Amino acid sequence: MERVLVVGAGFMGAGIAQVAAQAGYQVHLMDVQAAATERAFKEIRWSVEKLAAKGQIKESPQQVLARLAPESDLLCASQVDWAIEATWEEYDLKRGIFQELDRLARPEAILATNSSSIPITRLAANTQRPERMLGLHFFGPVPLMRAVEVVKGEKTSQAVFERGVAFVQSLDKTPVRVRRDIPGFLLNRIFTAALREAVELVDQGIASPEDIDIGMRLGYGWHAGPFEIADNAGLDTVARVGRSIRALGAEHLAFTSDLIERMVAEGRLGRKVGKGFYNYTLDGRRVPRDK
Repeated sequence: MERVLVVGAGFMGAGIAQVAAQAGYQVHLMDVQAAATERAFKEIRWSVEKLAAKGQIKESPQQVLARLAPESDLLCASQVDWAIEATWEEYDLKRGIFQELDRLARPEAILATNSSSIPITRLAANTQRPERMLGLHFFGPVPLMRAVEVVKGEKTSQAVFERGVAFVQSLDKTPVRVRRDIPGFLLNRIFTAALREAVELVDQGIASPEDIDIGMRLGYGWHAGPFEIADNAGLDTVARVGRSIRALGAEHLAFTSDLIERMVAEGRLGRKVGKGFYNYTLDGRRVPRDK
């Protein structure tokens, strides 16, 4: 049985750990904050039990959960085949993690990042194995979203790139191949451009988030509108990705309005705190934001 280490027990890390365990991998979920790991395991249990009740997984929740182990440090990196970093979108944090993973992991292990904007090549430069590092950019909520970008860094070997594609397929996900390493990769660049314009329209009072979301769902066939997606991702995460893309030179994709930054400062971080572009009831139901 192959072993997977997921570094970071937040919303994305917990989701990646869950789908890997569901796919039969032995999974180590690591976070330096015990409270984050405890919360992640509760969320994973709830999600797996819900999927089992709907008949969407073949095993019992107990069988899936038995393949998950909490970790408080990176020492288990010496035992795994895959090490996937899924922490905040901050270069310095990720750099330190990859330096440590490179030191601890076996030579044959593959290192991956769930970064949504930072080029793989830049992160891989902090290791002695850039040919064995790639991007695996999942979308949240991970158990429900089908696409995963597989990103080839400048020095990622073709064999490792193809193993990344196969790994994503083993999770019952659909790989989106990104053959050239650029800031924001493919899907975030397209979405960020759309969200930038949508935020500007709201900030100018031209339309409401609700009307724009309805229009994009009904007019363009989106399953969720840009503001629904932003709330689900977390507005602090959206702001962080926007700052990262700007810092990496993709100025034309950066927000022209500071509306999201203002909302983050007000504590309106999206669904996870019950308020963002929408408000959310205790059972997670979305309702229009109070004016």
